[in-house]
Amino acid sequence: MSILSQMMEKPWATAQGGDVPLGDSEGLSMPMEKVGLLVFLSAITVLFTLLVIAYGGRMELGSDWRPLPDPWLLWPNTALLILSSVALQWARVCARRGQIGSAGVRLNIAGGLAFAFLAGQLLASYQLIGLGYFAASNPANAFFYLLTGLHGLHLFGGLVAWSRTSARIRLGVDAAKVALGIELCAIYWHFLLVVWCIIFILMLGT
Repeated sequence: MSILSQMMEKPWATAQGGDVPLGDSEGLSMPMEKVGLLVFLSAITVLFTLLVIAYGGRMELGSDWRPLPDPWLLWPNTALLILSSVALQWARVCARRGQIGSAGVRLNIAGGLAFAFLAGQLLASYQLIGLGYFAASNPANAFFYLLTGLHGLHLFGGLVAWSRTSARIRLGVDAAKVALGIELCAIYWHFLLVVWCIIFILMLGT
């Protein structure tokens, strides 16, 4: 056998000339939608990390930093977001089992709780504004509205994806696509829950 033929020979080929699978390609691959979500979450992580660093740095700079009182609504709002995340995880489990109807019910519950969370956040901001805590008054107020506003904006964007997934269930779209949509929503919700808990703890600490 020539050297050239030895170099071109496939060591993974069988004696009959067929290729031996190197692994379950379906199990090793990741849907492009999930890859895109992970890239997006990485960008959001960088954004909020920089804002938290700026928050801590600005707080240490001068005497003009006057922390505003934490609205009591932030506590029930946090509970709403936790329950929403739990409901989405429940929907995710149902979808994996092929129970699309049950998954749809849990998905609707999660969306309703998320809308309630956003409404509660807006109400908390209105209460603070009514008490005279305006964004321009001092840096602490500005950071509060910036952090809570950005978090709410990202959650609202997630609700757009949630509505599309809910529509797919009503239209009877393929179960695999529905399960993927619910999984992506669950990952996004869990991520935003972690982000909110960090923001909430940061505000309580200051």
